[in-house]
Parts: sequence; structure tokens; C-alpha cells
Amino acid sequence: MQRVKCTIAYDGTHFHGYQVQPRERTVQGVIEEILSTIHKGEQIRISGSGRTDSGVHANGQVFHFDTPLSIPEEKWPVVLNTRLPDEVTVKEAAFVSTDFHSRFSVVQKEYRYRVYTGQSRSPFNRHFALHHPQPLSVTDMKRAAASLIGEHDFTSFCSAKTEVEDKVRKIHRIDIQEHGEEIIFSFVGNGFLYNMVRILVGTLLEVGSGNRAADDMAPILEARDRDRAGKTAPPHGLYLWKVDYGSDEN
Repeated sequence: MQRVKCTIAYDGTHFHGYQVQPRERTVQGVIEEILSTIHKGEQIRISGSGRTDSGVHANGQVFHFDTPLSIPEEKWPVVLNTRLPDEVTVKEAAFVSTDFHSRFSVVQKEYRYRVYTGQSRSPFNRHFALHHPQPLSVTDMKRAAASLIGEHDFTSFCSAKTEVEDKVRKIHRIDIQEHGEEIIFSFVGNGFLYNMVRILVGTLLEVGSGNRAADDMAPILEARDRDRAGKTAPPHGLYLWKVDYGSDEN
């Protein structure tokens, strides 16, 4: 058996999230169905680096699977892409050791969130960026974000629906960059809770809009109360951008 690691990008607009679900079209479900066909009906399970919700996109989602087939690693993208729908593409594939695991070997992840600030809504961005035509102070949002960097209990920035008990995570870096009529939020950390990035963005947007003080972030963290943070930003602006496995990637 050979373990294959694949990096994929996808448009999550018309998927019911990444993780396989009964009677729903998901990214994992589509890929596993194709792999089953390639393996003559044998069921092949893939293990992803994590899940994304309905409407969330990916530039660098990673999964692995084990196969008995003698297909060269450089051919796997071709084999899969000729069968995948247009919303999904395999960017690269590589053989890895059986010690590698797409989820448990992760060192850090990067998520990005796109906000379109033009006054008129763009039909070309409606599935890929949040439209926020009101003025935003990038300076205030950066000052607020500085309080979030480091290791904290992020209970206040996590969906109440989560079943995870340990809500301590470490954010290594937060970048907020303005590019013309678009603001891109970038979050790099060792892990993220359910809806964490979207709640962080929603709260930072309240700061940028002048509806919340930049100094509110530390008290919100300390409160460990979801009601203290802002609204959850919509899913369509969010991207799982990159998954980093460090020097032990293979």
C-alpha cells in the first residue's frame, strides 16, 4: 500500500461542506466516489486536514489516502482532475510515509477572509467575498488584532455548538491588508475552533466600523463568553489557504 498526499483547491459554494454527509453533496464525498471508481468499486476513505462548512472555500486543503495501485505520484493529479467537477482541482500529489497524517501531522494552518468594500455590490464577488460598503478603519482593526496574537482560551470566539472542551489555541500571526476595494484578513495558528475565524472577522469588522473599541479584545478573551464577541461573518468570504506540516511533511 502507498500513502498519497494531495493538496486541493475548491469553490465551496455548491457543496454542503467538506466532510462527507448522508444524502448531501460534499467535497470529501465527491473525491471518495471518484477514488472508488478508480479502484474498481473498492471503497477508499480519505483523511482531510480538517473540515470546512457549507460555502467555505479552500486554496490548500490537504488529504491523504492509501492505495494499492501503481500510479506514479505525478500522475495522480491528472487521474483525479479528469474526473473531478470544475469546482475542485488537485494542485499536487506526493507519496508520503505511513507516519504522515493529514490531520494529526499539521503544524499550523492559514485561513484568509476576503471583504469587498466597493459601494456597489459585485456580481463577480458574491460567492467569494463579503460585501461591506461601509467605511472600515484598518488601523483600528490591526490594533485590535494585536491583542489576539499568542496563546489564549478562545471560548468567546468559538461557536456554542462545538463539542471541543479544550479551547486554548495559539495564533502566530494576523495580517490585515487593504488592496484597492478589498481587505484581506490572514490568520496563522496551530489550530482553530469551530467558526473561530469567522467570529474573529465579525468582531474585527465591528471595530473597523466604529461600533466596538479596539481595546475590547482582551476583555472579550478573558470573559470566555460567546455573547461578548461579535457576529459570525458569513462563510463565503472564508478560505482554508494553507496547511503547513513543517520539516516532517513526508
